[in-house]
Amino acid sequence: MASKRDQVILKCTECGEENYITTRNKKTHPNKMEILKFCPRCNKKTLHKERK
Repeated sequence: MASKRDQVILKCTECGEENYITTRNKKTHPNKMEILKFCPRCNKKTLHKERK
């Protein structure tokens, strides 16, 4: 049976660093993820978006 969860990579919008790998439910969240996470390269909380 196919999984309903999709593995996604989150990328910092300020420096472009790919910091996090997470999963999302494709059925309940069809749009790309945007979440505030800590970026160790920027050393602050920044907006991370799902990579293409």
